[in-house]
Amino acid sequence: MRWLKENSLALAFLVMFLLAVGGQAVAGMLQYNDQQLAQGTEPVSLLKYVASSTFAVDVAENWQSEYLQFFLFIMLTVWLVQKGSPESKEPHKAGAESDEDQQIGRYADADSPAWARVRGIRLWLFSNSLGLVMGTIFLLSWLAQSVAGQAAYNSERLGDLRDPVSWGAYVTSPEFWNRSLQNWQSELLAVLSMVVLSIYLRQRGSPESKPVGAAHTSTGVEG
Repeated sequence: MRWLKENSLALAFLVMFLLAVGGQAVAGMLQYNDQQLAQGTEPVSLLKYVASSTFAVDVAENWQSEYLQFFLFIMLTVWLVQKGSPESKEPHKAGAESDEDQQIGRYADADSPAWARVRGIRLWLFSNSLGLVMGTIFLLSWLAQSVAGQAAYNSERLGDLRDPVSWGAYVTSPEFWNRSLQNWQSELLAVLSMVVLSIYLRQRGSPESKPVGAAHTSTGVEG
């Protein structure tokens, strides 16, 4: 029970994620089969739909936009600040901060990670590991979206008796960028809303909010 409580946030989001993906698969299959029947072709099974480029591109394009959001937020908040927002560092702390502030090298604590005590490439990698992983997942998701999107796009073109396009032609096409940018703009708006609204609004007990009684100008303070 203690383990469940200490990991309840991650577990809750994992369960919701699996339910959402399962729901998307079922709903997407039903929509896809409805289109198949309208075109006079055979419907597909859930397993075949989940393995299709149609499902893959829908999943990948959402993943890459989410990880782009987190990557940009992680990297930009190193240097950029927003006065009054708990999502920002205090203005005087902008930048990579000192070794003492970051508890690395000789300033590491007894329970600090091993790679925080060393120097060189290992320290650099560990110091930037979150941004590197988020950026890598974004790039891989973007690549998966482009490959699956090309396959789905070419399937539609062949159905309309048009020639398929190359990967390079697809990733420079309006089809690809329309799908990408409509996801990016919503993610960027969500981050902007969170940064600005958290200056003036509160959610008692949430670490994403300032304490209810904190001044609107308080920056980098979490409840």
